[in-house]
Amino acid sequence: MNSDTGTGTVLAGDHAAAPCGPYGERLLHGWYDTGRTADLTEHLGRYGPVPLSSARSRGAAMPLVRAVEEAGLTGRGGGGFPTGRKLRSVAGGKGPAVVVANGMESEPASHKDEVLLSLAPHLVLDGAVLAAVAVGANVVHLCVPRTRATQADQLTAAVAERRRARLDPVPVKVHTLPHHFVSSEETSLVSWLNGGDARPLATPPRPFEKGVGKRPTLIGNVETLAHLALIARYGSAWFRESGSPRAPGTTLVTVSGAVAHPGVYEIPAGSPVPTALSRAGGPLGRLGAVLAGGFFGSWLPVPLSTTAPERGAGVLVALPEGTCGLAETAAALEYLAAQSARQCGPCRFGLPAVAEDFAALARGTADARRIDRLHHRLGLLPGRGACSHPDGGARLAASALRVFADDVHRHVHAGPCRAAYAPLVLPVPAARPPEEEEWR
Repeated sequence: MNSDTGTGTVLAGDHAAAPCGPYGERLLHGWYDTGRTADLTEHLGRYGPVPLSSARSRGAAMPLVRAVEEAGLTGRGGGGFPTGRKLRSVAGGKGPAVVVANGMESEPASHKDEVLLSLAPHLVLDGAVLAAVAVGANVVHLCVPRTRATQADQLTAAVAERRRARLDPVPVKVHTLPHHFVSSEETSLVSWLNGGDARPLATPPRPFEKGVGKRPTLIGNVETLAHLALIARYGSAWFRESGSPRAPGTTLVTVSGAVAHPGVYEIPAGSPVPTALSRAGGPLGRLGAVLAGGFFGSWLPVPLSTTAPERGAGVLVALPEGTCGLAETAAALEYLAAQSARQCGPCRFGLPAVAEDFAALARGTADARRIDRLHHRLGLLPGRGACSHPDGGARLAASALRVFADDVHRHVHAGPCRAAYAPLVLPVPAARPPEEEEWR
């Protein structure tokens, strides 16, 4: 772990053909050797040249697409969609395609993409360019939040460094977008790049059919693209040496809360939660629950299961025993309600109503009838919005009602616990007034 960045990496599988530092890391290989971002010369010396020939032949053999499919790489942005299938769908479209590298990372409890772009920007750019060649794209758009202006400048410099070296056959453009929770949704990126607001669009069509400039568009999380760059170099069999048959490879996870060393760690995909927590030095005392997947995820009860969580954007937050999980959830739901695009009923009315009911529960002012109404509302939200924003809020709230069921009973019948007014463990950002919001 580096004390300046709060970042750590964990052993991934070693391989004779692939570079490995003393810790066997993959995505952040070599960072321990220097403690700083690698420039282009160091990057190419560490990983070797960009294997553009492996990505060519759109619509023919598509060797890179086939290798990604055989590797079993899935999206690392939270959705988990098979990357090879996305590549093949875009490559099969009509006309020149577009590639969008999604580094928005709107999840407040996640820092993995920020860390990856800071420490290994050229690995992400390698993957984006390789994907562009594979699908027949003539431009790459790298999107990062406007709140990370310094990082945007560093990425712009990295792109210029590659341009001077005549490394990339397609141009790469760095964009800074308004930072809202929903602005990282893939159709929000399409809308903004097409000159609109960074708000989700109703689908269909999906971006792979008609996205930026009405062209077939591949949108990939920056971590996913970095993995793609390694698969292009070392192959699918190497990628599968880590992880499990159902979840091959490695993945970055942000671990925070009541652990000894909060930070970003690289772990084998499909690892159970206790394994990930142990990489961060283990829990600081007894835990009350763990939030897996961030604000769109679910609370997990303790003792923790030895199976991997089904969903998630690479986030684990360890909640100390004695903390009020209902108050933590209420604060997260209030934030999610304020962060909606306010374009459809479930976000304009449903999610705020759920947040209000949960706030009353946390304060100890909700009766049994209100809890019944809350359950009813949670059943109405999923699948009815223009995007998945209300679905994520409903998932978080429903998991809290299950995991903290004893607390729900006490809050309803005996009033709020003392911990309900304690400082939050979850990193809930302060909401901006609507008049101060910018979407363009």
